[in-house]
Amino acid sequence: MELELGFGAGVQKLTVPDRNLLDVLTQNDVSVGLTGEAEVRRALASPIGTPRLRDIVKKGETVAIVTSDVTRPMPSAVVLPAVLEELDAAGVDRRDITVVFGLGSHRHQTEAEMRRLVGDAVFDSVRCVDSDVDDCVHMGDTSFGTPVDIFRPVAEAKRRILLGNIEYHYFAGYSGGAKALMPGVSTRAAIQANHSRMVEETSRAGNLDTNALRADIEEAGRICGADFILNVVLSEHKEIIRAVAGDMVAAHRAGCAFLDTLYLKRIPARADIVVTSQGGAPKDLNLYQTQKALDNAKHAVKKGGTIIVVGSCREGIGERVFEEWIAAAPNAHSMIDRVKRDFELGGHKAAAIAMVLENADIVLVSEMPEETVRAAFLTPARSAQEALDAALQKYGEDATVIVMPHGGSTLPTVGR
Repeated sequence: MELELGFGAGVQKLTVPDRNLLDVLTQNDVSVGLTGEAEVRRALASPIGTPRLRDIVKKGETVAIVTSDVTRPMPSAVVLPAVLEELDAAGVDRRDITVVFGLGSHRHQTEAEMRRLVGDAVFDSVRCVDSDVDDCVHMGDTSFGTPVDIFRPVAEAKRRILLGNIEYHYFAGYSGGAKALMPGVSTRAAIQANHSRMVEETSRAGNLDTNALRADIEEAGRICGADFILNVVLSEHKEIIRAVAGDMVAAHRAGCAFLDTLYLKRIPARADIVVTSQGGAPKDLNLYQTQKALDNAKHAVKKGGTIIVVGSCREGIGERVFEEWIAAAPNAHSMIDRVKRDFELGGHKAAAIAMVLENADIVLVSEMPEETVRAAFLTPARSAQEALDAALQKYGEDATVIVMPHGGSTLPTVGR
């Protein structure tokens, strides 16, 4: 079978012998009704587990709306006008509304970036600010010992509305829900306390029920208090195809269930070889971003197998702390030991790669120099075909192959 995998602005071509190909994992066919803003309005009119937003918020109350920053695909400009109309219907003065971009540990944004995220009409009618890790209020501690330190305008608002998109997250299970608060508008110390649980077996993509890290996030959300959420699920083309609104947990769970119908991929068995890609630019700009495809691929590969990651990484490693951890590590396993005793944002992705290396070899097809790839404990290859041919030779004529053209979106699971 002939396939094409996104690679920067172009593609990598790949021919997989039919007798070896176990599966090609692409988006499931799902019936979609309303899309875009119409779907957002439908969700707002039919909330899950709460009254309508217009019946929760009262005139004279201050409202904080937390949404995502420029690093996330959340279409705030599509969602916010409908949310603001609900608040208008409740009689809320727009001078009492603050839109907060949850930066987590990310850089501050420019005014132009904020304006682009929410659209001119919203930016000009309500106050829009970045969260600030140095201006937070301590609201308590979770039973896991995580401090609930929340950006002051959110902590001191009478009402809190959380926006976000739902996709698989490699240790929180899924994005969305209470993640807008933790890590979205939390302090670095709080984020580190929560994220240090990423090394636990239950901290994995697609897991909610037994995921202590996610439970910690949601407990922090309850301590802070979230009155309403609106989360969206996006297609591969970043169009809203499902929106959920209402209770912080119940609505989020409904959104996660829909995501599973779209991107959870049943496979008959794990494969000897998994070939994965982020789908090309801009998702494979650097290794820091390309890691997302790798982490989903680990669920499809046999122990002792090989994952071939296809990603341009034309900007190199991509994040300072991530690069520092790799450079300082005497071996891959040492980064797992380090993240357990000294969690550091950025370094956590280096540890995530090391955790995959515990069970499989990783071959990287990229534009990075070979010595840089080897320094990251990965094996360089010049093309996807070269890497696959070498792996087939290694595992023999009966080797099985799974291909994941959009590895960052699709989550493999055996059976069920």
